Amino acid sequence: MYILLALIAACVLGIVVHFTVAGRELRGAALAPAVAVAVTAVAYTGLQWAGWAESNVWLWVTSILGGALVSIVATLAVVTARRRSDAARTAALGI
Repeated sequence: MYILLALIAACVLGIVVHFTVAGRELRGAALAPAVAVAVTAVAYTGLQWAGWAESNVWLWVTSILGGALVSIVATLAVVTARRRSDAARTAALGI
């Protein structure tokens, strides 16, 4: 049940990432929260299987902040790829 707390925190941080990273018009609103939640779920589960207890603060910090950091990187990658694609398409059309 504690994993739900980690997933909710990751979703909130994903929403913060969505609103703080530039280029919101170039990506979907659910991208950053979805990536943050997915990475946090995998990290939390993997660390628990590795033997980290729920009372270990590093389990929480690693999984939640790791999800948020991967969310930032994924969001920036999508925005960069979209800008390159738009620039190439604009150049191809001669606009």
